[in-house]
Amino acid sequence: MTDKTIETINPLTEQTLKTYPVMSDEEAMAVVQDSHDAFLEWRLKSLEERAGVIAHIADELRKSKEEFAQLMTDEMGKLLSDGREEIELCAGICDYTAKHGPKMLADEEHDVPEGRGLVTYSPLGVIYGIQPWNFPCYQAIRYSISSLMVGNGVLLKHSENCTGSGLLLRDIYERAGLPKGLFGVLLISHDQSDKIIEHDLVRGVTLTGSDKAGRTVAQKAASVSKKTVLELGSNDAYMVFDDADMELAIKTCAQGRLFNNGQTCVNAKRFIVTEKNYDAFVEGYAAAFKDVVMGDPNDEDTQLGPLVSCSQRDQIHKQVEESVAKGAKVVAGGEVPDRTGWFYPATALVDVAPGQPAYDDEIFGPVASIIKAKDDEDAMRIANDSRYGLGGGIFSKDVDRAVKMASTYFDTGMVNINGYSIASPDMPFGGVKDSGYGREHGEVGLKEFVNVKAITIAD
Repeated sequence: MTDKTIETINPLTEQTLKTYPVMSDEEAMAVVQDSHDAFLEWRLKSLEERAGVIAHIADELRKSKEEFAQLMTDEMGKLLSDGREEIELCAGICDYTAKHGPKMLADEEHDVPEGRGLVTYSPLGVIYGIQPWNFPCYQAIRYSISSLMVGNGVLLKHSENCTGSGLLLRDIYERAGLPKGLFGVLLISHDQSDKIIEHDLVRGVTLTGSDKAGRTVAQKAASVSKKTVLELGSNDAYMVFDDADMELAIKTCAQGRLFNNGQTCVNAKRFIVTEKNYDAFVEGYAAAFKDVVMGDPNDEDTQLGPLVSCSQRDQIHKQVEESVAKGAKVVAGGEVPDRTGWFYPATALVDVAPGQPAYDDEIFGPVASIIKAKDDEDAMRIANDSRYGLGGGIFSKDVDRAVKMASTYFDTGMVNINGYSIASPDMPFGGVKDSGYGREHGEVGLKEFVNVKAITIAD
């Protein structure tokens, strides 16, 4: 170990939870080697055998639900109820992968002019994941379970804020029967992370984080010819068309902004409302935000807990203040409360326009940007006027038209119609533009880190 440490802090109490020693370079490289060595055996397991272990992981996650949910609440301020739902989602991903993975990864036979063709989905080797703090279990599960199903080894560099969650997940995996060392957790610095990317035994890299971090990691991986999957930031637009159900739109858009304390890449963030509905939406939305109960994330009545860190809270407030200075108006929230804990109230901004952080950038906290559009077509134009393109939504009673607008014109990776959801194991998850590339979940996500091998047998 080195003399450097990682400290986790409870954002509710502002008190230290635990201190962990940072690994030396030699220790980090040993974790890579252990994962590779375990991979050499794991890749020889049948698809059904791998699926069996993944099914056991689902069982272990459910057994550990209360422990894991509490740890996530303590490490990053997530509502305890949201933590329980996160564990269920993660177990569901394992269930889905165990059930469908063997069929999706089965060999495919093709007729070719030369004789007979066979396509196999073979493992690549060790896959390195760099993950953020906002979903301490889900972010790690999302990429690791698919790679384990394929037959790869997996490494995790988790955010320092949730170091304990990464280590707990490793223990759960091994309790479920995953070979020791196959899933390795790295307690390392950013400089050490670059060395992991460059390591000869690492065959692919996936990152969830900011667009700035994504570009840095992608450049490093490209310099050593390694594939990347990037799920980056976003400023998801939810459009309220002329014919929208206003009660549904207001309720859903408020929930979509505050989910996970507003710290989700696919939170609903920009609300683009046609002139016909704008005044009613602003009134209803502001009222909904003013009623939000902010407090201890362990309490059942709490709707909004603390943000993950003091720096995160301060950055959000800075973005709000800058937006107001450039013409935005606060209709709910907007003030840092005088209390222990890194809280920020549910905040709604109107008169949001280009040049303001609330319009141009991602605000990773409970701040809503409400923008007026002339009509449905103008709303779509504004929605696409962003460097991001991860998720988004449309509220309209004409579902067929909404689907057509979503599929033809909405420049984003995922779209919700008349609702809000974050992820489903059987639906691809990912975006375009500065929100990254590649997909997780579903069959397309399962096959991101495989060697698609073509074998031709001559007659």
